[in-house]
Amino acid sequence: MLLPDTKRILLKLSGEVLMGEQEYGIDPEFVIRLAKEVIVAKESGLEVCLVIGGGNIFRGISGAAKGLDRTTGDYMGMLATVMNALAMQNALEKLGAPTRVQSAIPMPAVCEPYIRRRAERHLQKGRIVIFAAGTGNPFFTTDTGAALRAAEMNCDVLLKGTSVDGVYDSDPKSNPDATRFDTISYSRVLSDNLKVMDAAAVALCRENAIPIVVFSIREKGNVATVLAGDGVQTIVKKEG
Repeated sequence: MLLPDTKRILLKLSGEVLMGEQEYGIDPEFVIRLAKEVIVAKESGLEVCLVIGGGNIFRGISGAAKGLDRTTGDYMGMLATVMNALAMQNALEKLGAPTRVQSAIPMPAVCEPYIRRRAERHLQKGRIVIFAAGTGNPFFTTDTGAALRAAEMNCDVLLKGTSVDGVYDSDPKSNPDATRFDTISYSRVLSDNLKVMDAAAVALCRENAIPIVVFSIREKGNVATVLAGDGVQTIVKKEG
């Protein structure tokens, strides 16, 4: 096990990974592949929460840059995360894993509203819970939403599955000599402005002593590999 005494995890997936090899949108085959990895984690005895970004469909910040009101853009981005959550729920349930979607923006015809006690009960009953619509407020990213839900649900670790295999001292896509950290402190991430998660999310995890594990979700089977303590990842945790 990556971290001892881990019983409940929150897996944060960037929306972009749902595109697979497409330029935008949702690749159903890739979503099924991800769903299989989530089920492997659950079958290892863990209680699993999920948060999925919406960048494959819409980004509030990029919409604002093109002249859209930032608040409107962020709400549109939240709706995109609900679409992704429903796609993942569909994939998980096709594979036989009972799943519930809870949205921070109430839409009862589509999914449950976010109610912490109800989410807790779902996890106790062995269901996978997907938290959608971020925090329900504009100007907060899905990273912050993931950190908030991880704290509320008393998760032992937050796993961030992204396109990069850890935290680097500079952008590895533009700097081939960038150095990856095996472990790094929350304070270093914040002080050096390392762009693994936004500052509010990192600070929230620091305040609640929730380790952040950053790894590449694009490598097949990597969720199980990372949970086993193998593979390539960076652990963000307190110093010492």
